[in-house]
Amino acid sequence: MREEHNDSKHRGLIVGIGASAGGLEAFKAFFENLPPDSGMGFVLVQHLSPDHKSMLTEILARESPIPVVEALDGMRVEPNCVHVIPPDATLTIKDGHLVVVQPAPPREDRRPIDTFFVSLAKDQSDNAVSIVLSGVGSDGSVGLVAVKENGGLTIAQAEFDHHAMAGMPQSAAATGLVDYVLQVEDMPAKLIEYRDHLALVADRKDGDGTRKDAAEHLGTVIAILRSKTGHDFSKYKSKTVTRRIQRRMQVLQADTVPSYVKHLRDDPAEPEMLFRDLLIGVTEFFRDTDAFQGLSAAIDGILERSDRPQSLRVWVAACSTGEEAYSLAITIREILDTRNANLEVQIFATDIDDRAIEFARAGRYQRVTGISPDRLKRWFYEEDGAFCPNRQIRGMCVFSVHNVTKDPPFSRLDLISCRNLMIYMDNDLQDRILRTFHYALNSDGLLFLGLSEGVSRHSNLFAVWDKAAHIFQRSDGDAAFPALPMPPQTPAANR
Repeated sequence: MREEHNDSKHRGLIVGIGASAGGLEAFKAFFENLPPDSGMGFVLVQHLSPDHKSMLTEILARESPIPVVEALDGMRVEPNCVHVIPPDATLTIKDGHLVVVQPAPPREDRRPIDTFFVSLAKDQSDNAVSIVLSGVGSDGSVGLVAVKENGGLTIAQAEFDHHAMAGMPQSAAATGLVDYVLQVEDMPAKLIEYRDHLALVADRKDGDGTRKDAAEHLGTVIAILRSKTGHDFSKYKSKTVTRRIQRRMQVLQADTVPSYVKHLRDDPAEPEMLFRDLLIGVTEFFRDTDAFQGLSAAIDGILERSDRPQSLRVWVAACSTGEEAYSLAITIREILDTRNANLEVQIFATDIDDRAIEFARAGRYQRVTGISPDRLKRWFYEEDGAFCPNRQIRGMCVFSVHNVTKDPPFSRLDLISCRNLMIYMDNDLQDRILRTFHYALNSDGLLFLGLSEGVSRHSNLFAVWDKAAHIFQRSDGDAAFPALPMPPQTPAANR
């Protein structure tokens, strides 16, 4: 999860629409059903040949009820206007203005829809909408996750039977993070409803865009969620949890918090939907390259010790969909190969999200940003358009569902990686997790944290190993191991 931010300068929804093959007909159907005064700005990102002039702008302009223009660098996204990506270009958005960079990357590295959606999420937060229309492949799926993580709305195109179309829409829906799967003709009406709901509740938000009434009912919602799913979010930062509750209310167009609370109690599917929203996180291979370089040096230091280990035991807590664990496996394997060392390596990768663990076990990645071509060739193989870690890397990793806040930890560990989890938790829960990690590590074991995380409140338990990489070494300070399971932190909800 990540904190979302609202910006008062936003003037209306900005809708990013991505498509490849077959996209023209979908675009036409969308705009044929759009009123001319929606107040939204639209940005179309289609896979275009870099070698030919595109006629997309001219074709749509003849049929669209609103102006259609080709995107230019520095152009502001205007309401009631369609902005179309030019050929051979990378398109992003910053401060509501389009950024056009030419030429585009080589075809094998080109994912223009993901690139625009990710920038849209960062720039517009809950003012963003991403729509994935027909096309081959999986472009758009990663960017769609970023939009949802930042509080925006996500939509994918449906077949006639309201199942996602094969290709890009199906790949998007497979993330489990698409809010609506709709036939393209029905999308404009849904956007109007969503726009009207946001306008209705706008005066209930504070200056940061958080609904004040949602915060008032936070304890009740958390208690219901715990009773329905068994997971307790009471020690997570209240603003983050409130914004995720607010996002579910926006998707459902629930005008009042009591009406959402009733829906949460009565609809068997809603607790699971809210739970999934609370777990949204963006990850990638070798995230924070400099930090991984520091980690490589730290692992090399472990192997350099006079009492060299016969095995290496690693725990990747909050591993999400597995990129972090596989990155660690590749890092360790490369070090061992350089040293010509034969060492048993066990990487225990865990997460509270069972779907993420299933994905990690399958190890099939449509997008592998962060991996150099040499590493991709050496450690992955391609199968049906997906990149899969080879047997040597996959065999080092064991994935399992585990809640680091309440389940017993692993033990006798040389390294723990837990990055960008504690930033969502209050001080009490952070303290609990750090004491758990101290217990689980060997006497000189290492702890690898995210760049916004630290151990300043537990300097008696951990010493700085590499400040820039946020790597800490276990000290021999006395720490009482927290009781298991953790007692409930929320009042009982009325049912």
